[in-house]
Amino acid sequence: MNRPHLLIVAASLALIQPAFAVPAAAAAAALEASNPFARISTLPFHYPAFDKIKDAHFLPAFAAGMREQLREVDGIAGNPQPATFANTIVAMERSGQLLTRVSATFENLQTANTNDKLDAIDTEMSPRLAAHKDAIFLNDKLYQRVKSLFDKRATLGLDAESAYLLERYNKDFALAGAKLSAADKEKLKAYNGQIASLQTAFAQNTLKEINASALVVASRAELAGMDAAGIDAAAAEAKQRGLDGKFVVALGNTTGQAPLAVLTNRAVRERLMAASLARGSRGGEFDNRDVVLRLAKLRAERAALLGYPNYAAYSLVDQTAKTTAAVNGLLAELAKPAVGNARKEAAEIQKAIDADKGGFQLGAADWDFYASKVRAAQFNFDESQLKPYFELNNVLTNGVFFAAGKLYGLTFKERKDLPVYDPDVRVFDVFDANGKQLAIFIADMYARSNKKGGAWMNEYVSQSGLMGTRSVVANHLNIPKPPAGEPTLLTYDEVRTAFHEFGHALHGMFSNVKYPRFAGTNVPRDFVEYPSQVNEMWAVWPDVLANYARHYKTGAPMPRELLDKVLAAQKFNQGFKTTEYLAASLLDQRWHQLTPAQVPTDVLAFEAAALRDGGVDFAPVPPRYRTTYFSHSFSGGYSAGYYAYLWAEKLDADTVEWFKENGGLLRKNGDYFRKTLLSRGGTMDALDMFRIFRGRDPKIAPLLERRGLTAN
Repeated sequence: MNRPHLLIVAASLALIQPAFAVPAAAAAAALEASNPFARISTLPFHYPAFDKIKDAHFLPAFAAGMREQLREVDGIAGNPQPATFANTIVAMERSGQLLTRVSATFENLQTANTNDKLDAIDTEMSPRLAAHKDAIFLNDKLYQRVKSLFDKRATLGLDAESAYLLERYNKDFALAGAKLSAADKEKLKAYNGQIASLQTAFAQNTLKEINASALVVASRAELAGMDAAGIDAAAAEAKQRGLDGKFVVALGNTTGQAPLAVLTNRAVRERLMAASLARGSRGGEFDNRDVVLRLAKLRAERAALLGYPNYAAYSLVDQTAKTTAAVNGLLAELAKPAVGNARKEAAEIQKAIDADKGGFQLGAADWDFYASKVRAAQFNFDESQLKPYFELNNVLTNGVFFAAGKLYGLTFKERKDLPVYDPDVRVFDVFDANGKQLAIFIADMYARSNKKGGAWMNEYVSQSGLMGTRSVVANHLNIPKPPAGEPTLLTYDEVRTAFHEFGHALHGMFSNVKYPRFAGTNVPRDFVEYPSQVNEMWAVWPDVLANYARHYKTGAPMPRELLDKVLAAQKFNQGFKTTEYLAASLLDQRWHQLTPAQVPTDVLAFEAAALRDGGVDFAPVPPRYRTTYFSHSFSGGYSAGYYAYLWAEKLDADTVEWFKENGGLLRKNGDYFRKTLLSRGGTMDALDMFRIFRGRDPKIAPLLERRGLTAN
């Protein structure tokens, strides 16, 4: 499943709140005036002053922010007045604003534009922030105030959003261990600190291993099949690394690598695939095998301490799936038909290999290259025909923004006066249909060696009625930057990714909630991908595609017959895509459904057995992520939750059918989707929100049809 992911930040209570309005006197007392975090940014919408923020500012700002929030929390917990919703729950929502401000900026920069200093700060702060969270959620006096309100919630006369906030706080405290004994709380604190440190180590190892494992070749001929711009970019990358005269092909974060679809030299393809598969497990300083084993055991032990049979059970209780049985059932239901389709696809690919007199059996390094040939034969087009029509700026402004304008009435105006952390980053004001500014959007589209892989959305400032703030939201992609003067031409998957991530951005920008806890994408992990996946549908909606898919040289629109071929090929290779995704999802669940005693000693042996037992051990289709570079699972954000993309796709596919049934790209449809779902953040049960929008429970048939699984 070729889906990007949304960045999930988790460290302290403050990190789920927006960056704004901390009392100036408190901030000034805690930080030197020269530190830009000592005051609220005076830029529009409290946009970060990137030009003033230096690496040295973060540690003192973190320390001051934690001290400030703990003083605030101690004041709430020790308040001699009886607990009220205002003096306890609302007061907690207002707490930690300085810490929020520094945390949001740091987390975003450390993933998008890191360096050795920021990595060192991340290593130091991860356990400290985990301890800070524990100091809040394991504060018994504070919990007793929350619990006392929850126990009499029916008598408080709260509005629906406030009542749900109280319910969420009570559950947050319980899941964080507030009900444990004093001795067990100390054990939990130790687990949390160790887990935070190991997650940071895994993430840093993964990024460094990607750079260290790049493919190096000696001649242009070895890169035959790549276009001239790609080869020139490989030469430039080699020169930057001090390898003049050679060529360096950087790795992406997934098992599959984009050049595999075009490289004609099989030996080079095999080297590239081998380098990708070996990441994190080949020895040396970036080997993640020991980190994985320690994390798996610590997570299992923490779950047991909290009263759950395994970490997955603990994690899922707060998701819409609720149980491991539900997730296991979904994965098992799809595994057999997905692998069956993949085997049929493999047979067709083998025919293409034999027709070329290849003389070899299909391997993982061959799939993309020969699948392209099969697609070209079946549908009479290939990726090279599409890319000239997918120029980056056209995709963004005349595609992504155009669709948002038609559907929601949004308009966009680029501005050059706000500071950015990299010259390639672009900034846009976003205006609502009534002409009022809604948000600021940051577009960070190009890959960099100091940027994590994949694609994601994050927020520097979140919307909140309580705080009177609007969203400053960013999208991050990893599109290879072409040599100077060359156009940035996207693959079809990169186009879909741009629409996908902007779906997350819309979720943040349209947020219309009172409390920071519920802003934007603060919804269950297996629901958060749903709106973004819906937004992908507009990438090939005829009116939208006709507006942006124009030849970068001539301006000619993409021929209708080529678009028809693209649409006809939508189900092509879905066996492969579903199988690679299911394999990774299954690995994520198997690692996190272990008890402490079941954690193995050999990572790769366990991985092989898990894939075999799950029925997805098909060698030509390796998992989208192997264990040792599976950042979703072992860096924190999607641990025991990688299934969420497929779970959300069930809702997405059903919603796409609703749009089609109701006329598609119409303002009335967009306004309804915005009102019933996108604007509500996490203010109510996620599936209830879907039911309000759709008028019924979700159906799985549209998902099965989309993935070509209905005939199996």
